[in-house]
Amino acid sequence: MSEKILYSYTGIFNSPDEIIHAAEKAVEKGYKKYDVHTPYPLHGMNSVMNLPPSKLGYIALIVGLSGALAALLTMFWISAIDYPIVIGGKPLFSFPAYVPIMFEVTVLSASIATVLAMLFFFFKLPNNAHPLNGTEYMQKVASDKYGISIQCDEKLFEEKSVIEFLKSVHAKDITPIYYDNEEINYKHKIFEPKFILFLVIAGLISSSVTYFTLNKLMFMPPFTWMMDQSRLDVQSSSVIFSDGYGMRNPVEGSIARGSLPYQFQGQPELAGEKLINPLPSTKNVLELGLKKFDIYCSPCHGFYGEGNSRLQGHFPNPPSLHSDKVRNWPDGRIFHVITDGQNIMSSHASQLNVDERWAVVNYVRVLQRAFNAKESDLQ
Repeated sequence: MSEKILYSYTGIFNSPDEIIHAAEKAVEKGYKKYDVHTPYPLHGMNSVMNLPPSKLGYIALIVGLSGALAALLTMFWISAIDYPIVIGGKPLFSFPAYVPIMFEVTVLSASIATVLAMLFFFFKLPNNAHPLNGTEYMQKVASDKYGISIQCDEKLFEEKSVIEFLKSVHAKDITPIYYDNEEINYKHKIFEPKFILFLVIAGLISSSVTYFTLNKLMFMPPFTWMMDQSRLDVQSSSVIFSDGYGMRNPVEGSIARGSLPYQFQGQPELAGEKLINPLPSTKNVLELGLKKFDIYCSPCHGFYGEGNSRLQGHFPNPPSLHSDKVRNWPDGRIFHVITDGQNIMSSHASQLNVDERWAVVNYVRVLQRAFNAKESDLQ
């Protein structure tokens, strides 16, 4: 019979005050390798035991910041180097647009790393054996008693001294705890065959249940009540109408509330003749025009309307807004191009309301005057 190897000495206490007093005395004694077990958390026990902060926080910090940096560099590479496209006037490195993705990747990577580190590094999974498991001591402290365990690998550990200390703090049922053979011979093996088999089986079961739930169960009554509604789906047939179509055209000549059709569609010269800019060139109007121009116009026309596209060759560059032709256009003619489009430029009526389009016209006039300033403008 092999000799038993000592793990620790344990003592039992009947009240929270007694175990807190014992922990205080253990700290005063200089013990480092000891633990306290209670049936429920005791407020202030961490400070009494003088426990250092958990190292899990450092793992979460390092992995979380690494995830945020990886997400930032990936999005920057995609949007600014590998496939650069200017969208809505945003710069190629659009950091505010990256923030939500960086936040999600930070939280996800930090949380996953914390769980994995806790299970496999600190708890040494798949090993779930411990000398205290199944002992009479653990049964008591898990019910209605309070206990302290002083490990034998403590630098100050001396068997007689530890027993005398436990007696001095009025511990009861002072008991030695020994390793069993399985715990002595166990080596931490994450890739242990039995554990890998358990993970494979658990993964197969969880994925099968998920697949059945999302692809089969949700299509069985009564879970189909959201899909099987008394309605006509898009492009579906109908027995209500004589033509059999479920989709109906609007009544001819109907106009949506608050939306008047553009009356000069396809008539740029007439628009230039009839339309008059209702907005004065005030500071607020020009600031609005600048904002909308930078968002919707600058990707193709450039920030100053010179036709130097910021799209880096994705589309043909438009003509300059400073040519004699455009400078001599009336405001209504420019408004018509913004509203109805011209050549490969599509209509911006859905992006800009009427006032915003007129504000852009005013701002274009400011750019034209700045690039073609007269001597009187410089005085």
